[in-house]
Amino acid sequence: MTDASSTQDEVTYKRVLLKISGEALMGDQGFGLHPPTVERIAREVKSVHDLGVEICMVIGGGNIFRGLQGSAQGMERTTADYMGMLATVMNALAMQSALESLGVFTRVVSAIPMDQVCEPYIRRRAVRHLEKKRVVIFAAGTGNPYFTTDTAATLRASEMRCEAIFKGTKVDGVYDKDPVKHTDAKRYDTVTFDEVLQKHLGVMDASAIALARDNHLPIIVFSLDEPGGFRGILRGEGTYTRVTG
Repeated sequence: MTDASSTQDEVTYKRVLLKISGEALMGDQGFGLHPPTVERIAREVKSVHDLGVEICMVIGGGNIFRGLQGSAQGMERTTADYMGMLATVMNALAMQSALESLGVFTRVVSAIPMDQVCEPYIRRRAVRHLEKKRVVIFAAGTGNPYFTTDTAATLRASEMRCEAIFKGTKVDGVYDKDPVKHTDAKRYDTVTFDEVLQKHLGVMDASAIALARDNHLPIIVFSLDEPGGFRGILRGEGTYTRVTG
């Protein structure tokens, strides 16, 4: 049996942040959490954790509540965004439960203090959790309205000194147009941050892309629906798009 320390030398990155949307946890449902889907994603995370890679996560809240949509329907934007942040805490707790049922020690760290539920965000403590090989799930975004979970993911990845952000999506990379609607859509193997912004490629919002660019933090866009895809990329395999400077 190969131990984690010897396997770790074979991986591309030693510390990464995985960003997934809340919708990724819905499965085929139109709303909420689909436990088998949560468990499947947890197994993907565990397979990478077993390589000795230090992993932190940010999960969106759109499967439960999306602040911007609530605002569009007449709700005050700040209130709507805080409701969205609370939705990300619920998703983080669900993922923590799934990971710990697989034997992976996990900590949920919230930008909004709620001590009975999870830990408050303290950078040094979060880094220490990663060093102890615990999966850290960052919840409640940045703790501020008007900032997306994409921006929160880039901020936390920078603070944790991650080597890359892995953005799990429904497609296997970044395309010049929607591959679901256009059969002639072209996938990029690599693309620059500036091209993403100029061509409106929709990898992440502009604030997140600018922050990643300024901190020289590559973004790997891959399909979360591909079994073993997350682990494969860390072993130098698979199909994905690398966004870099």
